[in-house]
Amino acid sequence: MIEQDRRVAETMRQEAPRLRNFIRRRVPNEADVEDLVQEVFYELVRAHRLLLPIDAVSGWLFSVARNRITDFFRKKRPEQPGRAADEDGEFRDIVEMLPSHDAGPEAAYARKLLLEELKAALAELPPEQREVFIAHELEGRSFKELAAESGLKMSTLLARKHYAVERMRVRLQRVHDEMKRR
Repeated sequence: MIEQDRRVAETMRQEAPRLRNFIRRRVPNEADVEDLVQEVFYELVRAHRLLLPIDAVSGWLFSVARNRITDFFRKKRPEQPGRAADEDGEFRDIVEMLPSHDAGPEAAYARKLLLEELKAALAELPPEQREVFIAHELEGRSFKELAAESGLKMSTLLARKHYAVERMRVRLQRVHDEMKRR
């Protein structure tokens, strides 16, 4: 058991920086990052104590981290419309993502431009993808609810949403890059 504890401690020491950076890119608050890192390592220790077989520890850790990040954002998920997916598909309020209109004329212009680009990007989506994206992201409806209403499989709805997010990401990345250059 002592040798196993040493291996777990060594794995934690080796993987902590990469895992912390991985989580930090997805979670803005440093305290939350540290909490999530600790949760992931808790799962590792728990798995070793229960003698669960883990073939690729590094991959397993990042998989657990993704799940913990998803759980973290689900807990903080707003119940009202006006949500949007960030680059990792996690939820953030649209208002938080836009420059404040009170921050002066440049911010107001940037806000207006971003809203126009968002509308244009939504309009460019195929209708099936647009409908799922709007229903889930902006109206806050669940995939279960959408599946029951439409008669489509949840996997179909998830795929449509995934493709919509990918297209929106590519489309809006150009605007983001252009604004960073200014």
